[in-house]
Amino acid sequence: MEVTVYSTPFCPYCVMVKNFLKQNGVDFEEIDVTEDAAKAAEMVRKSGQSGVPVMEIDGQIVVGYDLKKLRALLKL
Repeated sequence: MEVTVYSTPFCPYCVMVKNFLKQNGVDFEEIDVTEDAAKAAEMVRKSGQSGVPVMEIDGQIVVGYDLKKLRALLKL
C-alpha cells in the first residue's frame, strides 16, 4: 500500500493525520509542501485543493482529517 501525506509543519490536522497513521503502523511518505513547490502543485492537481492535509492512498485522494475515509481505504 502506498500512502503519501502532503502537509506543512504548522498544520495541526497534518500532525493528527501523521499520528493516526503512525499509531496504526501505516508507513507513509511525508511531503512538506512549503519546501517543494512542484509537489505542492502536484497536490493541487491531484486533489483540487490547496489546503492540507491531503493524503493519497493507492491513488485515492483524501482531503482533510477524514477518519472514516482513511479507515476505509486503509482497511482499519
